[in-house]
Amino acid sequence: MPDYRAAPEVRLATLVKTDLGRWKAIIRKTGWPTTSKTFRTKRDAEDWARRTEDDMVRGAYIQRASADRLTVGDTVDRYLADVTPGKRPSSQVTDRQRAIIVKKHLGKYSLTALTPEIVAKFRDLRLSGEDRKDEKGRPVPRSNDTVRLDLALLGHLFTVAIKEWGIDLPSNPVMNIRRPSPGPGRNRRLTADEEKRLLAAVDEHTNPMLRWIVRIALETGMRASEILTLRRMQVDLKRRIVRLLETKNTTPRTVPLSVMAVELFREAINHPVRPIDTDLIFYGEPGKDGKRRPYQFNPVWLKIKRNQGLADVRFHDLRHEAVSRFVEAGFSDQEVSAISGHKSMQMLKRYTHLRAEDLVDRLDQIPVRK
Repeated sequence: MPDYRAAPEVRLATLVKTDLGRWKAIIRKTGWPTTSKTFRTKRDAEDWARRTEDDMVRGAYIQRASADRLTVGDTVDRYLADVTPGKRPSSQVTDRQRAIIVKKHLGKYSLTALTPEIVAKFRDLRLSGEDRKDEKGRPVPRSNDTVRLDLALLGHLFTVAIKEWGIDLPSNPVMNIRRPSPGPGRNRRLTADEEKRLLAAVDEHTNPMLRWIVRIALETGMRASEILTLRRMQVDLKRRIVRLLETKNTTPRTVPLSVMAVELFREAINHPVRPIDTDLIFYGEPGKDGKRRPYQFNPVWLKIKRNQGLADVRFHDLRHEAVSRFVEAGFSDQEVSAISGHKSMQMLKRYTHLRAEDLVDRLDQIPVRK
């Protein structure tokens, strides 16, 4: 008659005492790589071996050895080397800037030690500004959008580590915390006096490229990065269009040009001192490698704004001003989107309030029933 008594338990772990008096648990199981870990006490080693064996039997074991050894700082460095170079130049710059912040606050944690609770504390610290003080010792809070982007980098880093680099982690800790809500859209408009003073100041600057760049932004609604990377072959003065090949949302678009914009581009392209070694419309001096790159106007732009008492005006506000004027001129949402490159009508909502103001006079023209 068969013996149905339970078979004796088969132990998978071997416990070895090291020369330093610590205990090393080694687990060998068919279908799994050999796994080991060292502990101060024999009991800790036995407990770990028992839990690990149970996870293997249930198919729930995750080998975390590589994740235990890797720090967040190490992984950030690999991300900057492997992932960041595939992004657009502007994104590469922001990746490196945000990487410094992440490494400063979280770099010493191992990947397995970085819990949602720790990430949430990092979020709150950045929002409160307690990690950076001004000259008077007061906290310098970061905006919700800034912190959201910090967390986006960290979250994508974990996603790539898990899905592409084969680092075994139970979950992405950034996915399990609240993200700060997006900040309200900026809707700064230039007053007539501000625009007059600003344009007069850029017109007086010794480098005429500043004048052309600022005025083209107001005429077309193009972003600074789109204007600065323009090459002559992209501008068709006869058809009065500019073809943008690389945009923020990665979708090429064609921008129509006003009469004023055509004249500005004609001046820039036909500038008599234009060098023959570049096709850029707005170019800088040659670098150490002899190559010319886009004109970096930001330092002088910041100085002019301060001198005019307009330090709170951002270059992107010129884009907002231009798009607002398109709306005021009666262009439909679809037409404005085609010019500005906004992918969704949701992104244009901040401009629609202008229409309500323009409709007030028309409402007064409706006959009153008696």
